[in-house]
Amino acid sequence: MKLGNLFKRPWIAAAAAAILAAAGLTLTTVGTAQAATGCQVDYTISSQWPGGFGANVQITNLGTPTTTWTLSWSFTAGQTIQTLWNGTYTQSSGNITVTNAPYNGSLNTGASTSIGFNATWNNTNPTPTTFTLNGTTCTGTGGPTTPSTPPTTPTTTPTGTPPPANLPCDIYAAGGTPCIAAHSTTRALYGSYNGPLYQIQRASDHGYLDVGLLSAGGVVNANPQVSFCANTTCTITKIYDQSPQRNDLPISSGGYWKGPGPNGSDIGANAMALPVNVGGHGAYGVKVTPGVGYRVDGAKGAPTGSQPEGIYMVTSSNLVNNQCCFDYGSGETSHTDTGNATMNAIYWGTACWFGGCVGSGPWVGGDLENGMFFSTQGSQKNPNYQGVHDPFVSAWEKNNGTSNFTLKYGNAQSGGLTTPFSGPLPNGYSPMKLQASILLGTGGDNSDYDTGEFFEGAVTAGYPSDTTENAVQASIVAAAYQ
Repeated sequence: MKLGNLFKRPWIAAAAAAILAAAGLTLTTVGTAQAATGCQVDYTISSQWPGGFGANVQITNLGTPTTTWTLSWSFTAGQTIQTLWNGTYTQSSGNITVTNAPYNGSLNTGASTSIGFNATWNNTNPTPTTFTLNGTTCTGTGGPTTPSTPPTTPTTTPTGTPPPANLPCDIYAAGGTPCIAAHSTTRALYGSYNGPLYQIQRASDHGYLDVGLLSAGGVVNANPQVSFCANTTCTITKIYDQSPQRNDLPISSGGYWKGPGPNGSDIGANAMALPVNVGGHGAYGVKVTPGVGYRVDGAKGAPTGSQPEGIYMVTSSNLVNNQCCFDYGSGETSHTDTGNATMNAIYWGTACWFGGCVGSGPWVGGDLENGMFFSTQGSQKNPNYQGVHDPFVSAWEKNNGTSNFTLKYGNAQSGGLTTPFSGPLPNGYSPMKLQASILLGTGGDNSDYDTGEFFEGAVTAGYPSDTTENAVQASIVAAAYQ
C-alpha cells in the first residue's frame, strides 16, 4: 500500500500565499556606525519592551576578504546581552566581543552578514557609536577598490549558509525574538535544519528510530516510520528541538500528579494515531490522550523570572476536552504547583476555570498557573469569541513578564490572526516568575487528564512583534496542512 493511502485527511493541492517579503519584517535602524576604514556596521533596535530589547547588527566588509571575524563595541548604559544568534559572544562590563558562527565567517569585499541578540536595559538605551572589526575601527569607507587577486565567484552556495528567512524560527530570529525551543513532527521550522524531528520506539523488539526530513528545511519523511511500525505498535519517545539550544522533549518523568508510566512517569503518544498531510506528504502529529506528556527541565536559553516570552503551536479543534491541561510552553522545574505566575504556556481546550465563560470553546488561553486565563479576570467574556472550530488551528500567547499578555488564534490553513484578548496580567501575576522547564501535554504540576493534537510549535526569547507573528502565520498557511 502506498503511504498516501494511509492518511485519513485528503490533501487538497493549493498554492500557498507567499511568505511575507523581507519588507514585512523591515527593522527601524536607529544608528549606523561610520567609524573605520574597511568596514561598516548598522545597528538596529528591532523591538523594545520595559527592561528589555532586541537588536540586529549588520556587518559589511569594505576591506580585503576575510575567513573569520571578530566584532567589538561597548554599551555605555549598563545594557546586558541575554542571548545572541549567528555568532558567539563575551561581555565584560559594557565591552562586547562577538565572533562568527561556523557558517558566516567568510566575508568577501562588499559582503555582509548579521547577528542578533536580546538584552536588558535600565533607564536609557543609547546606540553604540564605535565598532571594530578584526581590530579595525569601522568608518564605512573601504580600502583598495581592486584587489591584487580578484576573488573567485563561487558557483554554489557555501555549505552551512542559512537560506532565506521563510520558516517560523528564521522569521522569529529576523524579528529579534529567536526560538529557544522548536518542536515539530511534521516539518522543519528552520530553513537550514536537516536533523531528526522525533524518535519512536516499537513494541515488538523495543527498537528505536529517528524520523527525519525529506530535505533540509522541508517536510517529514514518514515512509521509514510506516515500515518500522508495520505489524506492531510504536510510541513517540522524544521530540527533538530544532533550535541551537537543543531543548529536546522526552517523555515526562511525572510530578505531583502521577502518570500511568513506570514510577509515576507519563507515557508517550501512539506514533501512528494522528495521520495528516503537510504539503502533499504524509505525516503524523502527536495525539495527546490522558497520561501522555513530554518535558525538559533546565531548558537552555529559556526565559526565566520576568523575562518576556512568546509561544505558538499548531493544534486542532477535532480533539479537545475540559480537563487540565493541554499546554505547550513554560512550567515549573519541580513539576509541582509553585504558585501564581510560575507558568507561561498556551492552553487549548474548553475548560472554563473561573466560570461564566461566553461560548463553549475551544479557546486559546494562557496557563499562568492556578488558572487558564482568557482575560485579566480569567473567564472568557468576549462575545465575538464563542469558540474556534477549524481542523487546524494556530494558537498564540506572548507575555512581557510585567504588564501584558496577549492571546491570538488563526486558521492554520488560510487567513491571518485574530486577537481575542490583549491586556494587563492578572492581579498577583506581575512580575512573572518563570522557570526553565518546557512542557507539552500537561499542566505545570503534571496534571495530565487532557486531550489534544500537536503538530508544531516554538518558544521564543523576547516579546514577538505583531509583524513577526503575522509572518509566522503566513509560513504556517504555506505549509499546507490537510
